Amino acid sequence: MQRPIDQALITTFSTLQKGSVLVFYFLLFSTVTFATGNSANEKTYIKTYYAGGNIKTEGWMLNSKKNGYWKFYYRNGQLEKEGHLSKDKPAKYWYFYSVKGLLVSEGHYENGRKTDWWSYYDSQENIIHKCQLQRGKKNGYCLIYSKNKIVKASKFKGGKKINEWKDLKSFRKDNKLSDLE
Repeated sequence: MQRPIDQALITTFSTLQKGSVLVFYFLLFSTVTFATGNSANEKTYIKTYYAGGNIKTEGWMLNSKKNGYWKFYYRNGQLEKEGHLSKDKPAKYWYFYSVKGLLVSEGHYENGRKTDWWSYYDSQENIIHKCQLQRGKKNGYCLIYSKNKIVKASKFKGGKKINEWKDLKSFRKDNKLSDLE
């Protein structure tokens, strides 16, 4: 079943080839949205596209807000980030990627703020930094890695550094590795 705007466009351009209508449609709207469902109270899966045709976003809407798993893409079509949204705010676990598709960081959100452990990676996807966060601020341990081994550690409270260890040996002397879980 066609929407009224679709029917109007097809009728208006009935003498043009079908491909020309699609090109016009993409140029007229910088973002095209496809959805299932008709009511704002229904759970709806949305896909939006860049003007060039590559996918821009995809995910679930509920009550006119982004709710559920979402994916966001760079203009080149590569996945930029993915994770859960709750009432348009990041929630649960998220992954972030470079424009070349490599994992850059990953971690938890709660009420739109970074929380719990966040991990950061280099251009070969080796872990370089891991930090505990609470309400978007460093709160707990931050670990620095080299060749996938801890080489330095710090402890934070409310975003302020309260201690630092220059190597794993000194860290182990003052802490238990179970503190890092």
